[in-house]
Amino acid sequence: MRKLIVAAFITLDGVMQAPGGPQEDTSGGFVYGGWLPPYADEAFGKAMQALFSQPFELLLGRRTYDIFAGYWPKVAADSPNQPMAELFNGVAKHVATHHPESVAWHNSHVLGADVIATVRSLKQQGGATLLTQGSAELVQQLLAAGLVDELRLLVHPIVLGRGKRLFGDDAQAAAFTLRESFVTSTGVLLAHYAQKTQVQTGSID
Repeated sequence: MRKLIVAAFITLDGVMQAPGGPQEDTSGGFVYGGWLPPYADEAFGKAMQALFSQPFELLLGRRTYDIFAGYWPKVAADSPNQPMAELFNGVAKHVATHHPESVAWHNSHVLGADVIATVRSLKQQGGATLLTQGSAELVQQLLAAGLVDELRLLVHPIVLGRGKRLFGDDAQAAAFTLRESFVTSTGVLLAHYAQKTQVQTGSID
């Protein structure tokens, strides 16, 4: 059985919408797109390289898929992003979408009508780790179904007050163990959590 890792850029209040640019996702009237770049530094880049250094397949919601499919196949051969483009263009992409006929990026696969059942089946197979990028609505479904094994969070020191969030009200209760953490020069907390047990409660008395 393979692991499912949710990797997410989030704010202190859990917003993960449109970190990369102003027009990335303006749904819901979101006006803070592009909140991530001011906090990127060398340590941030190394953390991303480490994340993608192990075999993986992508789990993507439709909006994130369209953003990726519109960018990575078009990266120039002499671009510094070319190694990442080659990686993303080659790996399997599993996509949650209501429009399967328009999924054309190389090695893309539609998750179908029952996304959760398909992801559960993928987890039971052997193979590379399943890794999410962005895809807030899909991630919330995975958390609600209890399918997430690890969280790789990059928590940025900013509060936005609105936007799509990592956790919805229907997230399945679960306890996680902190495997490792690091704070970058710009105050971004890199935290790696692995699911451990069910939530335990007690009293301070």
